[in-house]
Amino acid sequence: MLFLREEHLQVREMARKFADEVVAPRARELDENEEFPADIVRQMADLGFLGLPYPEKYGGAGLDNLAYMIAVEEISRACGSTGLTLAAHVSLGCWPVYESGTEEQKMKFLVPMAKGEALGAFGLTEPEAGSDAAGTQTRAEPADGGWRVNGSKILITNGSVAKYITFTARTDASKGTKGISAFIIRTDTPGFRVGKREQKLGVRGSDTVEVVFEDVLVPRDALLGELGGGFKAFMHTLTGGRISIGALALGLAQGAYEYALRYSKQRKQFGKPIAEFEGVQFLLADMATKIEASRLLVYHAAVLKDAGEEYSKEASMAKLFASEAANWVTDKSIQIHGGLGYCRDLPVERMHRDAKLTEIGEGTSEIQRLIIARDILKNV
Repeated sequence: MLFLREEHLQVREMARKFADEVVAPRARELDENEEFPADIVRQMADLGFLGLPYPEKYGGAGLDNLAYMIAVEEISRACGSTGLTLAAHVSLGCWPVYESGTEEQKMKFLVPMAKGEALGAFGLTEPEAGSDAAGTQTRAEPADGGWRVNGSKILITNGSVAKYITFTARTDASKGTKGISAFIIRTDTPGFRVGKREQKLGVRGSDTVEVVFEDVLVPRDALLGELGGGFKAFMHTLTGGRISIGALALGLAQGAYEYALRYSKQRKQFGKPIAEFEGVQFLLADMATKIEASRLLVYHAAVLKDAGEEYSKEASMAKLFASEAANWVTDKSIQIHGGLGYCRDLPVERMHRDAKLTEIGEGTSEIQRLIIARDILKNV
């Protein structure tokens, strides 16, 4: 692509090599055992992946969001679980601190996360607050020079392996979304604990848990941004995170397509490779087109974010299209593989299960359509 610079190509080469040599050989094992890839995460930290888009002064690699999306894409091409672990840490665990934190908070929390010395998690979803994040019930009440927090969050990626967690809590029940604030704490803070561990359809190697706050004393300097500004800050965090979910979907689609392409040229039926049959060729052509369109949408949204332009609509478009394309492509990859594709001996079955998450996480497809529609209609 013409707008990729040398550093983007270097990140792609490094991430692809790492994905092929380190991530891919472990992907099936992580899925079957529901095992968090702690050793792989440490290696990603050594490569600088866990802080790619953050300035060097805060422990990052000093690159941009486009480079980061390329890394997520390449890692996800080999393993959706590992790609999700990376995306949740960088886009959700780190971003609220970078965007809303004080200089002191950035040095205290962002630096170790961007260096990969500690993982971050993001606590927003609750039993009664999913797509309706304004329905947050977790409470933070004034106490002892700070706040006393009670409540719970569910479906938290990296929740049991993170050292730090950013989360929202209602600080003023009378002010609606303006009564929701954001905080960051260490996960070894007394009263904070990990609850139920989810058993999932896909991305089974990523850590997904409930976290519980039971009379957690949060110091005053743990507030991220302004009091009452948590809802807005977290919605903006999700906007950026949607690009990374698009990159995750893109990587899964690319991986499944590559397997289908190779198989179609090797598998013979009726005396010739199935790639010579028009029906298979049409599937491959549609797969390649959807993947390329997804890549352009994801990269474009990342470029807009890097340029400081408004990118909410484009982020939703990228996530919506790429996630639905990934589900279609992985499904058709199974179809091309036939009965073998339905079996766990081949990775396309796992990729199809992993892809479903991308239509749900960080805002469902229906929420993305609402965001896009409201944006295109507001000036008509």
